Amino acid sequence: MYGKTRGLWKKFLEEESRRQQASYLGLGGHERAEEERKDYRNGFYQRDLVTRLGTLRLSIARTRKKSFLPALLERFQRRAEEVMLLIREAFLRGISTRQVGRVVGVLTGEVVSAQTVSKLTRSLDRLVKAFHQAPLKDEWAYLFLDGVSLRMRRPSGRRRVQMLVAYGVRADGSRQLLAFLRSAGESQAAWEGLLQDLYRRGLEGKNLLLIVTDGCPGLAAAIETVYPRALHQRCWVHKMRNILQKVRKRDYEAVKAGAQAIYRADSNSLAMEAFRSFQKHWQGTYPAMV
Repeated sequence: MYGKTRGLWKKFLEEESRRQQASYLGLGGHERAEEERKDYRNGFYQRDLVTRLGTLRLSIARTRKKSFLPALLERFQRRAEEVMLLIREAFLRGISTRQVGRVVGVLTGEVVSAQTVSKLTRSLDRLVKAFHQAPLKDEWAYLFLDGVSLRMRRPSGRRRVQMLVAYGVRADGSRQLLAFLRSAGESQAAWEGLLQDLYRRGLEGKNLLLIVTDGCPGLAAAIETVYPRALHQRCWVHKMRNILQKVRKRDYEAVKAGAQAIYRADSNSLAMEAFRSFQKHWQGTYPAMV
């Protein structure tokens, strides 16, 4: 089955090359022109393509003036995009460049050198740079900001790094990662740097309905500096986490349901009513939490 799939994939790509040639010449596979032709067939040349099915040796059609790569291949591409994605993904997961080459070799039959892996992964730097420089439309209704702790693999071992992250949601509910910044911590200066970058790229906040954050005081101060007119709310996921840290496990579900009744209320008056009920029920047991 594996070999059959590989053969069908090779056949498809070669037929695509011949179709392009015939379209260019204005002929079918065995037709002859009755008038003067702009170009003539000139046989085939061999081209290797490394795929997850192994290395395919393709016969690429050509004329005297040009050759006809299948639409899926670029001029100097020796590896299918899926193989290059595999190399990048393995690298991002902390596998060394030498080991990445061996893993790819097991799957494709072609061992990739550590130098080649390094060259391919450098394209990630260009993609990240383009992401950070991409202009933003001022169309975001909601902005979620948070500090995220990630584990990074280094030659000296794994260690944690802090990332500041901005996530936008449009009025129609569609969402997108807008920015991220590696930082030593969540100071006001660090968050101002990220928010000012968003502003510079086009997110001026004219359509912002709400900014949602955790309880970081530095972040709250940065918002007042860059987006002073935007409404700011504490994230309920973080708030709920803080609430449940103060209660016994046997009361988790009851406390959670009571708190959710407050922030899911359809009006301010119903929210206040839900809070008074919550307060009456838990004030004596968990006064600090209430």
